[in-house]
Amino acid sequence: MTGLQAAVASVEAPDRPLARGEKWTVGTQVRLILFFCVCFILLSLVPNSIWNPEAREFVYAIGIIGIWRYGWWFNHWMRALIYERITYPRKRDLAAELWDSGWRPRHIHVQMTTFREHREISEAVIRSLVREFREAGVPATIWLGSSEREDEEKIARHLKLVGGDLDITLRIIRQNQPGKRVAIALILRAMSRAGLSKDDLVIFMDGDFVFHPGMVRKCTPLFALDPELHALTTDEHVLVRGPGWMQSWLNMRFAQRRLAMCSHALSDRVLTLTGRCSMFRAEHITSHEFIRLQEADFLDHWLWGEFRFLSGDDKSTWYTLLKRGVKMTYVPDAEGTTIEVVEGSGAKRMVENLRRWSGNMLRNGWRAILLGPRSMPFFIWWCCVDQRLAMWTMLFSPMLALAGALKLGGGYVVAYLLYIALTRALLSMVLFTYARRVDLSYIWCLYVNQLLNATVKIYMMWRLAKQKWANRGNQKQGFTGDSALEAFRSVMAIYLTTLSAVSLFLIVMIYTEFLVVPQWSMVRAILFS
Repeated sequence: MTGLQAAVASVEAPDRPLARGEKWTVGTQVRLILFFCVCFILLSLVPNSIWNPEAREFVYAIGIIGIWRYGWWFNHWMRALIYERITYPRKRDLAAELWDSGWRPRHIHVQMTTFREHREISEAVIRSLVREFREAGVPATIWLGSSEREDEEKIARHLKLVGGDLDITLRIIRQNQPGKRVAIALILRAMSRAGLSKDDLVIFMDGDFVFHPGMVRKCTPLFALDPELHALTTDEHVLVRGPGWMQSWLNMRFAQRRLAMCSHALSDRVLTLTGRCSMFRAEHITSHEFIRLQEADFLDHWLWGEFRFLSGDDKSTWYTLLKRGVKMTYVPDAEGTTIEVVEGSGAKRMVENLRRWSGNMLRNGWRAILLGPRSMPFFIWWCCVDQRLAMWTMLFSPMLALAGALKLGGGYVVAYLLYIALTRALLSMVLFTYARRVDLSYIWCLYVNQLLNATVKIYMMWRLAKQKWANRGNQKQGFTGDSALEAFRSVMAIYLTTLSAVSLFLIVMIYTEFLVVPQWSMVRAILFS
């Protein structure tokens, strides 16, 4: 059995949730206690500069930012606990009762896109779908968007092998232009022509997402229970065939996602309808506006002019429904796993992913903010605003630490690093409750991810037209510098990025009194003497 086959086998038979004693092993607890002991010993050895008058600017600023950011985290955590322990269990029990009474969806539609996927992964995806259709016992249609005959043939062949006894129709939509967005739009147009009922349910999924048992059973009854619910998104896991550190990094990110999604869902909205797996009521997704935003979503930018979005189909989906004011939710126990096969540099792949995710957030977040808090629950609107504020506050603290080191010496850097270690350890303690296993590398993964993510966001803020999607045929879009206008835009992007970073640094320098802003009387004396 090859490594990929073993990975597929482990995904098709997912681990059961670990009991508390299995998750918090004695070894894990000992390592965590030793970590905190070392931190407190170092705190006692490092000279305490908190009450040093020269350090008050640094302490006040970092303290205020910390109270704000950690208070926001605590707010999300409390909301998440309410949703996962009170709100969602009520919905889950009603959905289970409805399913057990014999209710079933009339028909299940699956919109799936694939691009040069490994055969083992594609076959695992088909087997998981067939299992769900078999349990539901209703007709199903798989609408497959692809660009290559080989992908279509291997899926059709395996579907006939494992699901030939079921009422499953495979409809292949061959795309005539490159890109996932085109594939989705062509499928939606085909669905529209087929005359889907407005209450038909459609699963949007990627061709590398393997369902865990119970996906259809847990999700579809929620639409029958709430006529105002138009979309939901599911839980995600990832199995990386690549560097071990990348597995830890993605595990940490998905733990963050679970916490945030539960918090958002308490307001009957989410911040993204992930393309890995989401489910929709057909009423809006077959509308002309929805299809056009999938096919040719664009932004009119003051620097880059009008440009189309390359990726971010899930954000366009979310934005369209957000404007309609309909309910969206998150189903934490409807799970699936993506198998990420990392070829080449893991670090390069990580940065490319961050650039793609950050670009999608920036391109769609601003227009969501412009809808205003009256178009959505205020909490969701403020979450969109906070995403743009957080990238600046994340870089403000390390700049303050640098200024503190220049003013107070290297001991301040050690104290700051201890502050980072302790605060991220406490945040990781929360994330461990949303992770399958306790991984102490979350402590540093969390900080590096926050720092790198903030840097990438500020970089992408001035390069919204520059897009790349390496795992979808290495698609690229944006400026190339081949014309005078594009060269000017490139230079302007560099200038604005530098201006942003320098301005933030100057604010820190002025606040900490490394730089003194001359008073007007002094300026006037110099100019008119």
